[in-house]
Amino acid sequence: MDVAEKQFTELYERHHGDVWRYVARRVGRSDVGDVVAEVFLVAWRRLSDVPAGSALPWLYGVARLVLSNEARGQRRWQELALRVAAEPDRSISVDHADEVVSQRDVAVAFGRLSAADQEVLRLVAWERLSVAEAAVALGQSRATCAMRLMRARRRLRMQLGVVGDGAQRATRATPSMSNWGA
Repeated sequence: MDVAEKQFTELYERHHGDVWRYVARRVGRSDVGDVVAEVFLVAWRRLSDVPAGSALPWLYGVARLVLSNEARGQRRWQELALRVAAEPDRSISVDHADEVVSQRDVAVAFGRLSAADQEVLRLVAWERLSVAEAAVALGQSRATCAMRLMRARRRLRMQLGVVGDGAQRATRATPSMSNWGA
């Protein structure tokens, strides 16, 4: 057994029970083992970061972050379930030809955009980031990001043929584009 393994084994044996109880007071019994395992996985990966004299508080901090991530993941699953439940029943036989054509048109138009335009649109529409959050992700100011987003939307509309005499197509494309953020 090398030094790191020995150090981790001692850490685990000394603090496993305390971490288990800490987690058990915060989540249901069925989830405790997974959370504790994640805490000690982080401890193994960051063994050199574990403070020598105060390992237990450090482990509690890791546990708090793991629990926070778990809670965030649960909220996302619940939000997804609610969104899926709110979707209209697609099992009813309806002709979706216009919707398919519209989606294909959007995909083709989107593919013609520059990588920078695609990225700002993806962050706002697909990842559901606000302009301020997208700016952080892109390493830009909020104003720069807002301008890039506005220009990317305009170029997408141009690619879709929305400008000028493409008004009928604009009506079909607008619902697909309504999720593209503000």
